[in-house]
Amino acid sequence: MDDGSTAVTQDFDEISSDFATLARLASAQSYEDVRLLLARLVRKYRSQHPQLAAQLDQSLKATQTRAAGASPLRRELTAPPAHAGDARLELIKVFDDLGGMEPPLLPAQLMQQIEAIVLERKQRDALLARGISPTRSAILVGEPGLGKTLSARWIAHQLNKPLWVLDLTAVMSSLLGKTGSNLRAALDHAKASSAVLLLDEVDAIAKRRSDESDIGELKRLVTVILQEVDQWPDTGLLLAATNHPELVDPALWRRFDAVLTFTAPEAATTAVAIRRYLGQDLHDLESWVETLAAGLQGKSLSDVERTVASLRRAHALNHTPLEALVRQAVGEGAGELSKAQRLELAVQMARTGQHTHQEISRLTGVARDTIRKHAGPSPRRGRGMK
Repeated sequence: MDDGSTAVTQDFDEISSDFATLARLASAQSYEDVRLLLARLVRKYRSQHPQLAAQLDQSLKATQTRAAGASPLRRELTAPPAHAGDARLELIKVFDDLGGMEPPLLPAQLMQQIEAIVLERKQRDALLARGISPTRSAILVGEPGLGKTLSARWIAHQLNKPLWVLDLTAVMSSLLGKTGSNLRAALDHAKASSAVLLLDEVDAIAKRRSDESDIGELKRLVTVILQEVDQWPDTGLLLAATNHPELVDPALWRRFDAVLTFTAPEAATTAVAIRRYLGQDLHDLESWVETLAAGLQGKSLSDVERTVASLRRAHALNHTPLEALVRQAVGEGAGELSKAQRLELAVQMARTGQHTHQEISRLTGVARDTIRKHAGPSPRRGRGMK
């Protein structure tokens, strides 16, 4: 047999093996694994067998549509483990972003940390061959709305896995008295499935053991969490998130391989986010992006997204002048800005020429003489809201 025939035979054998695996997973009703395998096969065959890859991609999108339903792509766990007919596994939610998602908007250093974790997971075998374990666990720390859950979803997306989320606040409120066994059952299932698991609100359980107000049940759960982090297999990835790092037992911090700290976005990041959130209204509001970014400094991106969405709705339905809408949007947060930030906002607004210095001064609290000093003379006639 010549080299060409040998290559064809090997190719056929490989395709046959892949489809045999696909059939086995489907017959076992392992629907999550079916979609994961389909996603891998689409990438695998895209260059050599584009027609086959396109057909597989259509099947993948069909399964995602049935599984996810309406946006956002969030649903209950489709294949709970045996003996899990109670509430404990209903508390596991799944974000399935295999169809694609935009990367989170994060500071460069934080994004580099996340990309390093992803690369380690993708190159796991190469690391293990050198006796090095990839990152098995990471704790995400920061105020609400700064992108912790979104980043966890992005990590799972990059690894072609769904993200499983276990809300520990819900666990505590629903299952007090059985929490230890229920928590272990959920964690054991995640380990067996090589999942990317996020323990949300980890401070609800992993509190300092010196907390005198805590009951014995919660203190015992700290030990459960500590053991699980220590023993988490490198086939999976365990993430935890907290808005209150001061409540977390110090012993837990030492057990995570990485700490990812989320902070309020910089003005440049806020501007990028605003452009993304504006969607088809970007053309109309492009000249106002920097003003909005200056006025929304220090806000979480979830707050920025809500503000932009409100602005877009008002623009679409009320036909209010854009400068009035922008002034309203930035005015809501102007009082929370520092003196330097208010000056930056005032100068930015003055340079657009859409408002008089008197209007800007009323909005920002910056004196007109100061605005004139930094931004030049006021326009002869303001076009803002009177």
